[in-house]
Amino acid sequence: MSARPQINVLIVDDSAVVRQVISEVLSKDRSINVIAAVADPLFAMQRMRVQWPDVIVLDIEMPRMDGITFLRKIMAERPTPVVVCSTLTTRGAATTVQAMAAGAVTVVGKPKIGARSYLLDASTGLLHAVKVAAHANVRNLRSPARDEAGEPLEATVTEAMRETSETVVAIGTSTGGTQALEAILSALPRVTPGIVVVQHMPEKFTAAFAERLDSVCRVEVKEAKDSDRVLPGRVLIAPGGRHMSLKRSGARYYVEVKDGPLVHHHRPSVDVLFRSVAKVAGSNAVGIIMTGMGSDGALGLQEMHEAGAHTVAQDEATSVVFGMPKEAIKLGAVDRVLPLQELAREIMRFG
Repeated sequence: MSARPQINVLIVDDSAVVRQVISEVLSKDRSINVIAAVADPLFAMQRMRVQWPDVIVLDIEMPRMDGITFLRKIMAERPTPVVVCSTLTTRGAATTVQAMAAGAVTVVGKPKIGARSYLLDASTGLLHAVKVAAHANVRNLRSPARDEAGEPLEATVTEAMRETSETVVAIGTSTGGTQALEAILSALPRVTPGIVVVQHMPEKFTAAFAERLDSVCRVEVKEAKDSDRVLPGRVLIAPGGRHMSLKRSGARYYVEVKDGPLVHHHRPSVDVLFRSVAKVAGSNAVGIIMTGMGSDGALGLQEMHEAGAHTVAQDEATSVVFGMPKEAIKLGAVDRVLPLQELAREIMRFG
């Protein structure tokens, strides 16, 4: 039986220390081959003429050409999985979110100081990110969720919609989810049910991600804070590093944001959100599980399904990684399997 081919990785970072440490971390895994570690995108393009990588680990702020410009060029010419390794600062988060929108598969944070010790401590996450990226369907990273005419969906405000205004839509996603969420939420009209979202993302990045979505969507999008109300036309995104649960006080829904142990290696966890929605909203909820590696959310969606909620999974053809939806489908937790471009319409149908 022949061995599986190695994952050829190109590292692009202007810091010699970061290049050295990432090379050391990745080279310890026999399934990964670091073909080069270069200081900027121009050197990277020279190296890629000789050998095209399977995965690129990319910094954003670099001399001669920034990482976002390079990323857009790569995705236009030859879509390739990219893992962004970006600074853990507010400014770094904002630029990293732009990179995710441009087609990066996932992001690994790094501090401005102490990069060596941090990256060595975070080696497991970095290795996992590279391996996930190597199997990602990057051609699905920028799929639009629009109607057949290419226009955003419009709401039909009916008495029935007003009667179901307490419906809650819960969405869980991971790898490829930042682009998929933008596609769905930007297609929604201003009048929608309240939406709560868990997107696996490092701490400090979710606020910038929510701000970006808010700037391109008609619905309000914000990073959730403890006790935030779940309201029609509002999308609450769980903050990185915190779990988010749905709660209810009388007829009002709100979220609880708190610390807690990792669930399926994640905090926030989709399962934590979905299970709370099953208990609190029951049949008055819609659950959607989307692109992502692993099984987080599958058991929670099953609980929502058993509680009478309408449950949906993104299909394999439009997923960047079909792990999370596949696990939910295997459990029998899913009512409908739909492509990305139909999910916004499904929200409006059942919300």
